[in-house]
Amino acid sequence: MVTPLASSRPVTASPVPRKAVALISGGLDSLLAAKVMLEQGVHVEGINFYTGFCVEGHTHAIRREHQEKPRRNNALWVAEQLGIKLHIIEVIEEYKAIVLNPKHGYGANLNPCLDCKGFMVKKAREWMEAHGFDFIITGEVIGQRPMSQRKDTMPVVARESGAFDRLLRPLCARLLPETLPEREGWVDREKLLDFNGRSRKPQMALAAKYGFTDYAQPAGGCCFLTNEQYSHKLADLWQSRGRREYDLDDIMLLKVGRHLRPRPHFKLIVGRDEGENNYLEGYRKRFIHLRAPQTPGPLVLIEGENLSEDDLLLAARLTARFGRGRETAGVIIEITPPGEPVRTLTVSPLSADEIPADWYL
Repeated sequence: MVTPLASSRPVTASPVPRKAVALISGGLDSLLAAKVMLEQGVHVEGINFYTGFCVEGHTHAIRREHQEKPRRNNALWVAEQLGIKLHIIEVIEEYKAIVLNPKHGYGANLNPCLDCKGFMVKKAREWMEAHGFDFIITGEVIGQRPMSQRKDTMPVVARESGAFDRLLRPLCARLLPETLPEREGWVDREKLLDFNGRSRKPQMALAAKYGFTDYAQPAGGCCFLTNEQYSHKLADLWQSRGRREYDLDDIMLLKVGRHLRPRPHFKLIVGRDEGENNYLEGYRKRFIHLRAPQTPGPLVLIEGENLSEDDLLLAARLTARFGRGRETAGVIIEITPPGEPVRTLTVSPLSADEIPADWYL
């Protein structure tokens, strides 16, 4: 048996690729941040947190006006484009503390952006530590968001999340102090970027360079809490109940239908098209619901308690108003309380002038 001679050359071990977990929202920035890391040979896996307030996927699948749009989860789509794993984690209950009592307050609406970012990075850090990853990456850009993406608030997120210098923001890293991955040579700082401000032109140019074209609309936002109308409806929900709380059904229903509060103790949720009517059908066992069986129109839910006959009459007239029978003198409306027989009323629809603007939420 011949034993091979040992090589006189020193054996150099191949560097072990470092592993990063990327916060993937589904937007362009997180797509590019992950791509920049992949280009440097870093092993990247994505993480996406479901809070219940996400815009995509829900209303896009329900509303007729969105039927021509791609029915996709943009975070999953981003992961597919990058060829990486995506871990979707539901955080609905944990996230309530952020929405109800944000340490750093709200933005223009009920968006707790700084607390939200800190929460997301903290959860990513916990996942990183549990799965043996080395650092966290986000798609943040200095100056892009007024609350959470300022140069003075970025250190707050790193500190309060416990990520400290294991948090790397590839799209603006060259404008920030060096992080651990840069100091240790896991990534090349010179190949990181210096994006700054609210313009998305640099991101769009980089996307074109990488060959990405069908990405989510830049600056489109992915959280209903940034929406003024949605925030108003959530504040109304809290005020009507006399306490700040919500469950998943509450926040899902705020995304659907036309909401009217004709009296302080009840409101109506009115389906605006067939898709919304079909969605609201799932709540018939929880709420009193109304419909016009002989004329096309909405399914209407009543959210409230201790309704009088006069309240039900008003709700029936509003139901008739939003259906095809609004020009007729008498419209038959079926009223069905949960677990009780159907009853009918023949009503005259309210005219547009009889519906005050402040009834609409």
